[in-house]
Amino acid sequence: MGTEQPSFKQVRKRIMAVPGDDFDLRDHPARDETLFELKEDAVASAEADAFAIDELQDRLYAEGKRALLVVLQGMDTAGKSGTIKSVFRATSPMGMTVKAFKKPSSSELARDYLWRVHDAVPPKGFIGIFDRSHYEDVLVARVRKLAPKDAIAERYEQINAFEKLLVETGTTIVKCMLNVSKDEQAERLKARLEKPHKRWKFNPGDLEDRALWPDFMKAYEKAVERCSTTHAPWYIVPSDSKSRRNAIIARLVRGALEDMNPQHPDPGYLPEDFEIS
Repeated sequence: MGTEQPSFKQVRKRIMAVPGDDFDLRDHPARDETLFELKEDAVASAEADAFAIDELQDRLYAEGKRALLVVLQGMDTAGKSGTIKSVFRATSPMGMTVKAFKKPSSSELARDYLWRVHDAVPPKGFIGIFDRSHYEDVLVARVRKLAPKDAIAERYEQINAFEKLLVETGTTIVKCMLNVSKDEQAERLKARLEKPHKRWKFNPGDLEDRALWPDFMKAYEKAVERCSTTHAPWYIVPSDSKSRRNAIIARLVRGALEDMNPQHPDPGYLPEDFEIS
C-alpha cells in the first residue's frame, strides 16, 4: 500500500530556498526520498497531477488574463526535457510555449541579455516553459568568464527586477533548479554513449562543463542566494531519482495553478437564449 502523498505546501516548504537566507547546496541533497518514499507513489502522483494541470491550464487559457512561467535550470543530464515530457504529458499544446535557450545568436548578442528572454515570456492564458533560461547569464557567463565581473555582479538585481515586473503584470513564476549529483551525471553521460538511441544527445562539450563542476556549483549557489525572492523563489529539486523529480515539479506546477485559481469567463449569455435546430 502506498504512503500518503505530500501536499503542495509540504513540497514547497521542503525544497524552497528561503528568500534572504544564506544558501548552501550541501544542505540540499540530490537524492531525497522523504517526500516520496516509494517510487510507485511518485509515479502515481506525477500522473494524477499531469491530468490536473491539463484541466487547470484549460481554465487559464479560457480566462486569458494571466500566465505561468516554469523555469527549469540544471546541469547537463539533470532532466529538463524529461521533466517537460512527464509533467505536461496531458496538457494541450494549444496553451503552452516551450523555449530552449542555447548559445545566443549574433542578433541576440547585439542587444541586452534579457531581450531574447522577454521575447519568450508566455502570453496571457499560457503556460510557458524555459529549458535553461536567463540564468545562463550568471551561470555559464560567470564560469566561462563571458562577461566582465562587474557586469555579471549587476545582473542579479536586474534579473530580480525583471521577474518582479513579470509577476506584477500577471505572470506567476516557478523556478526549479534540477539538482543532480556529479556521480549520477557520470552514469547518465555513460548511458548516452552506450545506448544507440541516446547517443545523439551526447555532446563532448558537456565534459568541459563537468570538469568545471565546483565552479558551476558555486555559481548556482550565488544565483539562488541572490535571486530567490518572495515574488519568485527558487526550488531546489533533488533530481538523482527521475520519478521523484517529476513528481515534485508536477506538484509545484499544479499547486501554483491552484493558487492562481483561473476561472472560465462569463460568456455574457444564457444557454436558453439559443435554439439549435
